[in-house]
Amino acid sequence: MQYALLIAISLHVLAGVFWAGTSFAIARTGGSGAEKLFRPQMGAAVIVVLSGGYLWHALHEGGIGTMEIVLGLGALCAIAAAGVQGAMGAGAARILARTPDDAAARSRIVAAQRIAGGLLAITVICMAGARYV
Repeated sequence: MQYALLIAISLHVLAGVFWAGTSFAIARTGGSGAEKLFRPQMGAAVIVVLSGGYLWHALHEGGIGTMEIVLGLGALCAIAAAGVQGAMGAGAARILARTPDDAAARSRIVAAQRIAGGLLAITVICMAGARYV
């Protein structure tokens, strides 16, 4: 059991750091490289959500307390961030892969990354602070 938790926590944190970090970087650089990072970001989002679900099941089976409410809020923000990136970013990433100079697609993907970055920041705050509320 301990090894499974260690692996799940490692996957959750590493994938989350990549996902949030690339979201912040793409938003800050005006969408530079967004078309190349879209698929890895979405893969990281899937790993984060799946490993987070496993961790929730393994560590929070009991009743719902303040900690679980805060973690749940963070999880909802992460899922919303993936939805925003997927909905707004997928089409824009395809367009940018064909036409890198498309200003409308670039601005749409930057907007998606900024929104997702804000939601992921809330997620990180919730994960870091859940134990202390």
